[in-house]
Amino acid sequence: MQQHVKIPQDRIGVLIGEGGETMRRIENRAGVRLDIDSENGSVAIEQVGDPVDALKGPDIVQAIGRGFPPEDALTLLDDEMRMFDLIDIDAAARNKRDRKRKKGRLIGEDGRTRELMEELTGSSVVIYGSTLGVIGGPEQVQIVREAAERLLDGAPHGSVYAFLERKHNELKRKGMDYHRYPGGT
Repeated sequence: MQQHVKIPQDRIGVLIGEGGETMRRIENRAGVRLDIDSENGSVAIEQVGDPVDALKGPDIVQAIGRGFPPEDALTLLDDEMRMFDLIDIDAAARNKRDRKRKKGRLIGEDGRTRELMEELTGSSVVIYGSTLGVIGGPEQVQIVREAAERLLDGAPHGSVYAFLERKHNELKRKGMDYHRYPGGT
């Protein structure tokens, strides 16, 4: 079985890594073979090992293509519940200026809004091009998606931060095991 993923030109080097190191790590850990066309950004992903791990191969490649560091993308293999989700900022924007404004709302001043999404959910969040990508457990991903959609719909940052704090406390009460973002407090 073979799948194809297209990634931006400027992310091909990150996917391959120095001397092909990142590509080999992905191939070994996910049980896939990657055939990367560096001319057009097309990546063919062929299953060669464990079919369950191989199912995550396209998500790993796409996550790297959408701005995640390879280490974060590879965490998709750490737990079968970890998932990758993408939110299209363009879909919420009327034009280029509106997209830039909405993207700025998601990033926040000095990246603080994006950081808070990570810290309070224990997920990894990357804003690249016209997408917001998130890697985490299903509940964590859903919380980030909801917070992002609220911001894209024009909700005040304060109310979204309060929502994230409330969800963070719910996750703690449930005893959810999550990693706190290393840059956090």
